[in-house]
Amino acid sequence: MSDTTRTAMIIGGTGQIGSAAARRLAADGWSVLVAHRGEHHGDTELTEYDVTSIRLDRDDTDALVERARGHDLVLDTVAYEPRHGEQLARLAGDVGSLVVISTGSVYTGRDGGYLDTVTGPEDFPDYPLPLRETDPTVDNAERTYSPLKAALERTLLAVDDLPVSILRPGAVYGPFSPALREWYFIKRALDDRDRVVLSDSGANRFSTSSTVNIAELVTLCAEQPGRRVLNAVDEDGFSVAEIARAVYRALGRDVEVDAFPGPPQDGVGGTPWTVAHPLLLSMAAAKVELGYRQQVGYAEAVAAAVDWAVREVKAAERRQEDWTSAFPGLATRAAEDGWFDYAAEDAFLAAR
Repeated sequence: MSDTTRTAMIIGGTGQIGSAAARRLAADGWSVLVAHRGEHHGDTELTEYDVTSIRLDRDDTDALVERARGHDLVLDTVAYEPRHGEQLARLAGDVGSLVVISTGSVYTGRDGGYLDTVTGPEDFPDYPLPLRETDPTVDNAERTYSPLKAALERTLLAVDDLPVSILRPGAVYGPFSPALREWYFIKRALDDRDRVVLSDSGANRFSTSSTVNIAELVTLCAEQPGRRVLNAVDEDGFSVAEIARAVYRALGRDVEVDAFPGPPQDGVGGTPWTVAHPLLLSMAAAKVELGYRQQVGYAEAVAAAVDWAVREVKAAERRQEDWTSAFPGLATRAAEDGWFDYAAEDAFLAAR
């Protein structure tokens, strides 16, 4: 490694965002240190690059800070709550740029509601369109996902000499995802379901975030250190019907979208992107401040995620296992939300 080689450390480096960022940075000539808990194998095809993998306990603050100090970039993909921000605050003056992944769910609707409090279509937040980084965010003491992420942001931004860029993605997707929403349609295609039922006329729109596009933003933030909050979403703004068609096309399949007006009926028609009001984030600030340009559109990016998911399932089958062993967390969510209740869908269609 030459004296001019830039160095990066990625906390949570084997997840979907960490893997994409490691690949992008390494391909650009960075020396990358991937820190992880050892629960995911990550991108095993990075051996041709200057990438080193270490196991690190996030709760061991002294070890984390010691390993992170001196890097040109520290990317934290798994920071979740204020105490993680307090850990990272110890890096002030010791890193070139800190990039922390937050979430678009920190935004509140016009009535002050946010995603964590939703019980049904009637109380879903009515968001400004598109959401900009200056729009209000949740600010309470609840210890659920969105309030904790918002509190993390405030903790980081309160440190004056910390060069931190906070990124707010939407529905993240890409290879190495432990919660790949696209599986909702991938499995249907693999099960020869050539007809999908969608509520709300198939028009639901929830900003998606390709890990490739997030990695581009990470790189730009590393090259232009600063204190900022930026949205990190695809610009396509695909509807759920368009997402279904893109996933099926990635598998070389055609699909008939059978959409009906109104909310899901007894669970039928709902998807991981189903929202009563659109949740769309603006990318204008990233373009102006960093010169950001989207690297891939949804249709192209999702093909890589689909390919990875199918390969993971085939590998499980060779081990005489099924898809639930490949994606255990996803299997739990699918069961709880009734993703694959084909009998209910068929009965609904027959009654129409």
